[in-house]
Amino acid sequence: MNIASIFQMGCGCLFLLCSSAQVNAEEILPKHVTVPTVKSIQKGLDYLAKQQTTGGSFQTTQDGSTYPVSMTSLAGIAFLANGNTPTRGPYADQVRKATEYVLSQAQGNGLIAAGAENGRPMYGHGFSLLFLSSVYGMETDAKVRARIAKVVKDGIQLTSSGQSSLGGWIYTPGGGDEGSVTVTQMQGLRAAHNAGFTVPKGTIQNAVRYLELCQTPEGGIRYSYHSGNDTRLPISAAAITCLYSAGEYESPLAEECMEYVYGQFKNRKSGFQSGHYFYLNLYASQAFYQAGDEYWDAYFPGQRDSLIKSQASNGSWNGDGVGPIFGTSVALIVLQLPYKFLPIYQR
Repeated sequence: MNIASIFQMGCGCLFLLCSSAQVNAEEILPKHVTVPTVKSIQKGLDYLAKQQTTGGSFQTTQDGSTYPVSMTSLAGIAFLANGNTPTRGPYADQVRKATEYVLSQAQGNGLIAAGAENGRPMYGHGFSLLFLSSVYGMETDAKVRARIAKVVKDGIQLTSSGQSSLGGWIYTPGGGDEGSVTVTQMQGLRAAHNAGFTVPKGTIQNAVRYLELCQTPEGGIRYSYHSGNDTRLPISAAAITCLYSAGEYESPLAEECMEYVYGQFKNRKSGFQSGHYFYLNLYASQAFYQAGDEYWDAYFPGQRDSLIKSQASNGSWNGDGVGPIFGTSVALIVLQLPYKFLPIYQR
């Protein structure tokens, strides 16, 4: 065999090896997660990491300074959704510092909020319960675990005692009720339950009842019990995820909400011109993912491509006019759902 033949054989083997490696690399990606998706996620995570202050919060942008606990918790969840923990992963330092900051904002009455949080501290409280409960099972330092446990337990108590007589929550503890805060508290409580904390059964039952009271003739959920039949698509999507979290997978309310929300997505192929676009997709993505491949396959590829296309050159998304921490965190949570790193988002 001459040198030319050997060289050709070697090139052929190298081509086969490279082709095999490429196939294997693509095979390990979750369904619908493409190479451009991975690159987009990386850019988004790098952007978030650069925005974190030395104290662990995300106050370098308007949404961070206005809702520091909410934004820090959402950014922390975005890092967790990538598989990072307080001790492992390329963004372990960001997770650890975010955890420390959120813990430092726990107040004596159990409320987790930095100051007034723009007059709406229950958003930060709910997102904090979700974040801290998710971190709890990953934390290896016994002292930190004990601190997290205390804050979460006190937070559960604050949420339970702040529930309205109808079963919902509003911007401040005990101040009334409306849908968006209600679903935030429900998901935070579910994450706490998943982490092994005791959540009063009656609190969840009353919250489910509140959503039932707020159902409109269209099948979705109104803004609040007293707001009339103004069906809100984002809150309806959020309600589905909370009903699933409460084990109400086949309840009439969950099925009717899903029929309404899915119908709205199918009928708006050109996308949503909504001031709550990111908020809507934060919850709609979870609802469709947990409902199964029929819904997920119809939803995710188009939403994935839309998010990748709308990402800024610095890796951020300016979500709903709230700010880049919110938009980037939400976009990353949506894009990373197929990785299945967080129990609260799993099927």
